Amino acid sequence: MLTQDDLKRNVAHAAVEYALSCLQPDSVLGVGTGSTVDFFIDAIAGHRERFRAAVSSSERSTERMRKLGIPVLDLNDVDDMPLYVDGADEIDHGMNMIKGGGGALTREKIVSSVARQFVCIVDETKVVDVLGRFPLPVEVIPMARNVVARKLRELGGEPRLREGFITDNGCEILDVSGLSITAPADMEAHINDIPGVVCCGLFALAGADLALVSTQQGVRRMVKGSATGEI
Repeated sequence: MLTQDDLKRNVAHAAVEYALSCLQPDSVLGVGTGSTVDFFIDAIAGHRERFRAAVSSSERSTERMRKLGIPVLDLNDVDDMPLYVDGADEIDHGMNMIKGGGGALTREKIVSSVARQFVCIVDETKVVDVLGRFPLPVEVIPMARNVVARKLRELGGEPRLREGFITDNGCEILDVSGLSITAPADMEAHINDIPGVVCCGLFALAGADLALVSTQQGVRRMVKGSATGEI
């Protein structure tokens, strides 16, 4: 029986193989954040001569990559990325995701928007039929915390402040439990329109293009509505 770390390591290595098939020596690679991405960073570092540099969605990933000799660029200096690789806290069969368990949701959404392809790397426990079992992170401007919380309660959620946590943007996070998200894109747009919200952790208006899912039987690819193939 593979442990969760084994599953994460396996999907990270599969993502490296996929990334190398997309990268050129002058390419810039987009890299997310989280425990599964840590394994990806460690694995891709052995191939750092195969691409020019990376752009990171968090200070944590930036520090890890620089320690391993991967140059990290500011997104303002990058016009194009072939690939963005990141994990998810939940992903459904429509390739909609909840992200932000690590608190980097806004930067993840910004960096992924520049990439031509978003590859999500997860283990099988993260695949769900309906999003919402994992509390939805919502990044808020501190002065708007209570105002936003009231609006989120009106949507049927129960927001809770992530105590002692400040994002890389200097903001706070409300983790919203009790939601059953059957229309992810509509809810994402609605929450993002609440004054005081910086970003919500739904990635549905622009979801993943490909998911690599690590299982006890191997790593499989998941596309809209189905899963195909072991790699």
